[in-house]
Amino acid sequence: MLVHGAGGGAWEWNVWRAVFAARGIDAVAPDLRPVAAGLPATGFGDYAAQVAEALQALPRPRAVVGASFGGLLAMACAGQADALVLVNPLPPAPWSSRMPAREWNDVVAWGRDARLASTRRALPDSDEATALFALRRWRDESGAVLRTARQGIEVAAPACPVLCIASGQDEDVPAAVTMELAEAWNATLLRLPTASHVGPLLGRGAALVAEQAAAWLSAR
Repeated sequence: MLVHGAGGGAWEWNVWRAVFAARGIDAVAPDLRPVAAGLPATGFGDYAAQVAEALQALPRPRAVVGASFGGLLAMACAGQADALVLVNPLPPAPWSSRMPAREWNDVVAWGRDARLASTRRALPDSDEATALFALRRWRDESGAVLRTARQGIEVAAPACPVLCIASGQDEDVPAAVTMELAEAWNATLLRLPTASHVGPLLGRGAALVAEQAAAWLSAR
């Protein structure tokens, strides 16, 4: 199962799903949904429950792959998985204290305020078509879930195999934090020196990264 990041959607995984399908890996990518009361009322536990429910519905062996905020959700549900892939994940406690300080409104208007210039800055290693594709699909997000993530979620070290992917040009989650997490959890580490935060999913090299992740999963 592929879990997208904050402000994104299942569309972020289009390249990965195609690569996984070519390798015979059936990958589902659900969209995280706000609660009925709306984004301001949506909390971390609401999204985690959605991921857990979708994961439980899959046959074993099953893996959960999470990017950015989706990586933290994947960690929270790792006990139900047989393998875990974390792509520039928002880190759990205590590494969360190393994250840059940010302030979040109750609704983070990434969709409403999306502009092509800011999308290009967020996707420096993507092509123009991908930037336009993403521009039309960013969505607003719950500030509460981002505040909770920044405060730190306690998770146990996964018992299953873990692959951590760290982008060298990540301005949201420092590569050093992902590398420390990988070392502490005895995880396999894949370093991408020139990739941005979302580059492993939406950059020009996304297919190659997905191929490496698929090969790692297949070997397990």
